[in-house]
Amino acid sequence: MSTAAGRNPDRQALSVAEDREPTGIAVIGCGYWGINYVRVFNEMPDAKVLVVCDPRQSRLDEIRRRFPDIVVTTDFNEALTMEGVNAVVISTNARTHFDLSKRALIAGKHVLVEKPLTTSAEDGEKLLRLSERGNLLLLVGHTFLYNAGVRKVKEYVDEQHVYYLYARRTSLGPIRRDVNAIWDLAPHDVAIFNFLLGRKPDFVSAVGAKVLHNHREDVGFISLTYPGGIVGHIHVSWADPNKTREVVVVCRDQRIVFNDLDPLERVRVFNKGVKVEPLEEPVSFGEYHFLLRDGDITSPALPVSEPLKNQSGHFLHCIRRGEIAFTDAGQGLAVVRVMEAIDESVASDGAPVHIDWSEIDTRETGLANSLR
Repeated sequence: MSTAAGRNPDRQALSVAEDREPTGIAVIGCGYWGINYVRVFNEMPDAKVLVVCDPRQSRLDEIRRRFPDIVVTTDFNEALTMEGVNAVVISTNARTHFDLSKRALIAGKHVLVEKPLTTSAEDGEKLLRLSERGNLLLLVGHTFLYNAGVRKVKEYVDEQHVYYLYARRTSLGPIRRDVNAIWDLAPHDVAIFNFLLGRKPDFVSAVGAKVLHNHREDVGFISLTYPGGIVGHIHVSWADPNKTREVVVVCRDQRIVFNDLDPLERVRVFNKGVKVEPLEEPVSFGEYHFLLRDGDITSPALPVSEPLKNQSGHFLHCIRRGEIAFTDAGQGLAVVRVMEAIDESVASDGAPVHIDWSEIDTRETGLANSLR
């Protein structure tokens, strides 16, 4: 992990000071993910969850029951200004991410915000600039990039010639009220694709359907074209009774499968493939023959770890060491820009949309190959 350039002396002093005592955390939103953030940070010696904020009294009562030493409040400003709070975790609905993150950054707090960073690239750019000006960490919760299985797939992909890849992320709900199924589910796979390929798509084409008649897309089919002609496809759905969380990368020599719902063989590698070579003495111009490869199916051993805990620990590490986050605001902003292009394509009945990356400063910092 590379150290951020241009860190001022005050930031270095802050890091040394924080090494002597736990980093104070405020968790905003205590739904399914929020309460898990409380649990994870509460288990870390370098962190102390000081306050939890949620407008629902029933959720605060649950926090009181499970974590009696943590202050609870329905007032965001009270949580933000509580003495000792150095960092804020925002685990609320997507439409609130920009406003809450902006207020936290203006207050001088480091921020971990759940995906997506924002629901517009313009807002994401504003948050990125705020974090830079304040010399503050802004980490986006693309949790799957902290999954040991996805990291292992990356190791294989880096050694392969990729033909194409596809992902399925389906289930029967839960149905959200703030965004559609595409915005709820596809950011995971856009982030995974960008990470595995080490690049961003040039074109997207997408269609969606409102099969449940709830005024927003419940189903989406997304195609992404990456530099070098690599094609990715993503299928997401809230209306499919078969729950899937799968990414497949088809390469010249291997087919690599990540199945997050298989606890025993989360990654499987099919040592099979096909490649094309020209004939030594072609009968006509452009004549080729196909070389088929058929080998074993393997499932590599993976370290036992919780992705959310990996991500949260990385957040603390970057705060305390002044380092650049693996899933920083630039990476999160790139995903939001792809999502905006998907929206544009859906509105145009699947027409291809070109993404001009020169229009947006994603502040590329390079993705690290491992966590610290």
